[in-house]
Amino acid sequence: MQISEDILFQSIRDIINQSREKVFRVANSTLLLTYWQIGQLIVEDEQKGKERAEYGKFVLKNLSKKLTLEFGKGFDESNLRNMRSFFQAFPIRDAVRHELSWTHYRLLLRQENEQKKMYYLNESIENNWSYRDLKRQINSLAYERVLEHKKSRTDNIQSVLKDPYIFEFLGLKTDEKISEKEIETAIIDHIQKFLLEFGKGFAFVARQQHISTDTSDFYIDLVFYNYILKCFVIIDLKTGELSHQDIGQIDMYVRMYDDLKRNEGDNPTIGILLCSEKDETIVKYSVLNDKNNLFASKYLLYLPKEEELKQLIDQDRIRLELDKENNN
Repeated sequence: MQISEDILFQSIRDIINQSREKVFRVANSTLLLTYWQIGQLIVEDEQKGKERAEYGKFVLKNLSKKLTLEFGKGFDESNLRNMRSFFQAFPIRDAVRHELSWTHYRLLLRQENEQKKMYYLNESIENNWSYRDLKRQINSLAYERVLEHKKSRTDNIQSVLKDPYIFEFLGLKTDEKISEKEIETAIIDHIQKFLLEFGKGFAFVARQQHISTDTSDFYIDLVFYNYILKCFVIIDLKTGELSHQDIGQIDMYVRMYDDLKRNEGDNPTIGILLCSEKDETIVKYSVLNDKNNLFASKYLLYLPKEEELKQLIDQDRIRLELDKENNN
């Protein structure tokens, strides 16, 4: 009897959840269309004004008062300006993606760079980012940190990896000495947020994966599979300064993984050294500079101020440009 009741409850719950989701999708699509049409009317009306700036400001102020009196909240001057910007950013109605909410679009409209705006829009849809997820990615300059925008050496990996990574969500204190094991444990405890920060297409495979040869046993910190790149990605965590020994170790791990774990149809394994300190000289004069499947990325256990993060990104960009010039 209990089993029958549980099945009935589950079935009814599924119907209710599906119905609510459908109602939300319809309501969201209707809201976006309404705001787009309001934005269109505002823009078209403003274009008739001789002194556009003053005219627009005067009209929006009075329009806001009337609409608020008639319909309540949601029609203040700020939101009307957002609707106007919404139409200007997406003048073709079919270009509006209904998978995103109005709160998503309000964040996207603040991005003046069109390429950056479309990057965040596409990533939000592809990765099902919530409003909070999108806000964090924007605040942490995810667009600027993706290797694609730093003109990295390879083609496929560009849109996946970042440098630096920001792991403030791990909740680790930056003023205390933290072991690699503690970071690894914190990553597993916050695996969903880690995958969101780490990039597109990653699925967790193993922690401290055991690899055995005829003479030795090895344990790889973290192993993932990327379904976009169709390859395994192994990660070696380092809390101190990056050394040639660390680079040699990740190189060996990648070779061993390809030989012992890689499946037929998989692309070559990628190895990533996640380090708290990255010596660019060591990176430049090591196999990291020659191989397309080995990378070193810095990680931060706190969310830096925007200016500090921009400085880190600019320094890395300048270094890459100088390296490219020297190689030519």
